[in-house]
Amino acid sequence: MPMLFTDAEVAARLDAPTSVAAMRAAIVAAHEGRLVAPPRASAPLTGGRLVMTAGQLADEWYGFRSYDTFGHRQGEQLVVLHDAASGGIRAIAVGEEIGSRRTGAIGGVAVDALARPDAATIGVIGAGHQAWTQLWAAAAVRPLREVTVYTRTPGSREAFAARVRAELGLPARAVESAAAATRDRDIVVLATTSRTAVIDARDLAPGTHVNTVGFKQRGRSEFGLDLPERAAVIATDSPAQAAAYEPPMIIVGTPAAERMRHLGAILSGALPGRASADEITLFCSVGLAGTEVFLLDRLAQSVAVPV
Repeated sequence: MPMLFTDAEVAARLDAPTSVAAMRAAIVAAHEGRLVAPPRASAPLTGGRLVMTAGQLADEWYGFRSYDTFGHRQGEQLVVLHDAASGGIRAIAVGEEIGSRRTGAIGGVAVDALARPDAATIGVIGAGHQAWTQLWAAAAVRPLREVTVYTRTPGSREAFAARVRAELGLPARAVESAAAATRDRDIVVLATTSRTAVIDARDLAPGTHVNTVGFKQRGRSEFGLDLPERAAVIATDSPAQAAAYEPPMIIVGTPAAERMRHLGAILSGALPGRASADEITLFCSVGLAGTEVFLLDRLAQSVAVPV
């Protein structure tokens, strides 16, 4: 029988260092061609879409994740891991947790690769689950000493800061503007549902690294072109997915598009990353396909008991 993982089991078993290490391996494997990761596919339905991402790790496994855009309060994602040799299903994960931890861990890989080695302060725009897992992973790769958080709802940002203090043991404070959350920060995370720019690139200090997780398409983007124009390094986890957006990604057709690098190429040393302490670096998280399955495989291996 396949192993079945609920959100509670995923949260209990997948810590940040394990998740970040798995996503680092996945991104490098994608760059090297060992992880087959085509852009996501979707089926339009009445009132929403059913979306699927699939992946295959050479001769080891293949699988998929499916989710919908109907907006149900109790809507769940499904991740399925098949054994490559037999085709049998080895593991299934039901819920949101493995997808959220995967996205956060990819952000952690980007922070580790592109932020200054001494980065210790982080500003977070957004207070949802994606914002949380980005911070959760960043704290695993840098010795953070202060967190600032802004979202439009005062109660949400205060609750987020309180959770950071309680669960991560980090000093954290809610602030009253995006500028206050990003100014003089070593790392900035944008994890919002905003369709308009939430920060001004002029507020970023030299040497800041930025992770952006939310919308990044023409006509709906949580950042403006001023951010990629100022960034010395622009990276993404999936150039194929970045090129497949509809509407197109905001930087398509601009000089910044020519400077976008595969994060896996930076990790493997094929392309340079940060060259100086004063450079601003930008990571555009687009959702490398197959990474949820990759993470599920690591989870299944960690709990497998020999017969």
